[in-house]
Amino acid sequence: FPEIVIDAISAFNLLGDRVYPEVGYTGKDYTNLSHIMNIYGIEDKEYFLEILHWLDARTIKKSSEQMKKEYEKLKRQSSGKRS
Repeated sequence: FPEIVIDAISAFNLLGDRVYPEVGYTGKDYTNLSHIMNIYGIEDKEYFLEILHWLDARTIKKSSEQMKKEYEKLKRQSSGKRS
């Protein structure tokens, strides 16, 4: 992979996650992103941010799908336990 992709993946892993019990993963916390970009010496900020956004979007989608599966599973379990 190009160096900027590797740097984006590394930065993505350094950023904190925003996770809520009822919603799941809602994305990365970008509070420290400018510091991370300075540390990695990112010059092409637009492309770097595109990569981060793509990684975040995929992770949000995966979390959403997982939450939906868990919800459906609990829904099936509760509907099967009627007295």
